[in-house]
Amino acid sequence: MLPTDGSMVRPISRGLTLRALIIWFILLQFIRLSSGAKTRHFKWEVEYMYWSPDCIEHVVMGINGQFPGPTIRAKAGDTVVVELTNKLPTEGVVIHWHGIRQLGTPWADGTAFISQCAINSGETFHYRFKVDRAGTYFYHGHLGMQRSAGLYGSLLVDVAEGEKEPFHYDGEFNLLLSDWWHKSVHEQEVGLSSNPFRWIGEPQSLLINGRGQYNCSLAAQYSDTNSSQCKLRGNEQCAPQILHVRSNKTYRLRVASSTALASLNLAIGNHKMVVVEADGNYLQPFKVNDLDIYSGESYSVLITTNQDPSKNYWLSIGVRGRLPATPPGLTILNYQPTSASKFPTSPPPVTPPWNDYHHSKMFSKSIFALMGSPKPPTSYDRRISLLNTQNKIDGFTKWAINNVSLALPPTPYLGSIKYGLRNAFDQKSPPENFPDNYDVMRPPINPNSTTGSGVYMFGLNTTVDVILQNANALSDNVSEIHPWHLHGHDFWVLGYGEGKFSAKDEKKLNFKNPPLRNTAVIFPYGWTALRFVADNPGVWAFHCHIEPHLHMGMGVVFAEGVHHVKKIPNEALTCGLTAKLLYKNRGR
Repeated sequence: MLPTDGSMVRPISRGLTLRALIIWFILLQFIRLSSGAKTRHFKWEVEYMYWSPDCIEHVVMGINGQFPGPTIRAKAGDTVVVELTNKLPTEGVVIHWHGIRQLGTPWADGTAFISQCAINSGETFHYRFKVDRAGTYFYHGHLGMQRSAGLYGSLLVDVAEGEKEPFHYDGEFNLLLSDWWHKSVHEQEVGLSSNPFRWIGEPQSLLINGRGQYNCSLAAQYSDTNSSQCKLRGNEQCAPQILHVRSNKTYRLRVASSTALASLNLAIGNHKMVVVEADGNYLQPFKVNDLDIYSGESYSVLITTNQDPSKNYWLSIGVRGRLPATPPGLTILNYQPTSASKFPTSPPPVTPPWNDYHHSKMFSKSIFALMGSPKPPTSYDRRISLLNTQNKIDGFTKWAINNVSLALPPTPYLGSIKYGLRNAFDQKSPPENFPDNYDVMRPPINPNSTTGSGVYMFGLNTTVDVILQNANALSDNVSEIHPWHLHGHDFWVLGYGEGKFSAKDEKKLNFKNPPLRNTAVIFPYGWTALRFVADNPGVWAFHCHIEPHLHMGMGVVFAEGVHHVKKIPNEALTCGLTAKLLYKNRGR
């Protein structure tokens, strides 16, 4: 136990006293930060099981017999340990901890063939990482399209012991949003990889905490589609989770989107929301009637229960950015002691038109960092421009970045770069930009697209600008929304714009209070400017978070300071050339 009466500092000399004081201060700070930290252990088994997410029974991917998977709750500074056993009979698995930066533990990021090998059937892998910052996060599968199969759950991090949030609330709810298909994930994957190309189609249902309703509606009396009224007792797997509230209180809604395809809009009848957090970073609070949320994003919003307490109110999610073929997802905000079985007297909120991009852009441009948040460096060391296009490669439909469609190698990049295995992936660096004369509004169908596994190598602690440039999809020459997610870092969102990014757009960038995010959207035929510091040794995915788009090659790989990474656990390297290296070293 360190003394607190100053007896540790002996006045032998002035220099020694100052040195001792500094050491003492550092030790006390360390003790203060770590005294409340805990190690939280979880033992999980991933398996297929029958479930009825939308009242229709299908096979889902669950954890410990649960869908969605168990919620992890921890405090900032805690260490999370997940002992994950793969009970899938014929395929591997990994889990990515979305939004957790994995400082010092890049092998625990859970990205197959980037940070680790897939966990084979019957094997167990130990994820061990620190949750260094409070916020609303989630986890999901990151091999093939296992997120679409239902492999996801919530990861909520509260402030450290003795700390406070910069806003007050009386209670909270967690809303994990997803979309659901009746077509199996394996059938979806085969269709996307086939010639002729077979698109997965729109989801059958939208789920709130894994619960939705297909072929019936909770609000059928307000529908003009002749849908039938859902007849639920309340104990079904698809029955909505009611949000029970008391009048004149403030509630925090933690909202995260693990959708595979759908961009969503969330609204609550007669209630405004105040947005206060995004992707684990505090924001300047701002009030909205509805919230656009893209796949990979998370928010915290505050609502005040100041409406007529004798009534209940709809909470609704609807599709944005795509022509909706999926009915809204619904649940009820129940003002207690009013009965939860009493339906709201008004229809559910109407989702803004799917192609009202002005509405979407106004929301995104209203997001600013809370005063006192870290500011970006004033200049960059390196800038790369990433052009998003859909192309044909040998007759197969692919997404490409600067004309290269990502194809992951069988050896994880982290191990191959760390141990100098140069034959493990393409050694040629991917293109850093695209031709100046490329017209994003009338893009050509480029016959020179290729697949590749190259890596963007950054010097440690360099400042990197990324310009995400949107162009076309092949179908009807349209441009789609793409939410891009960066592993291992947060980035500053410096700005959005129309058309092709150029020098004149530099003046539009926000360096005063740009928000820190881990996921950012690019709008159709537009650009989004990002800045981050490559200060986390490891190899990190940066990709579109729409599941079929990543499956079709819409991603890149960043690496920085890999020689600074400490010893990688052997269990992360048991495939490809690193497996051969382990076998060779074992024989010595």
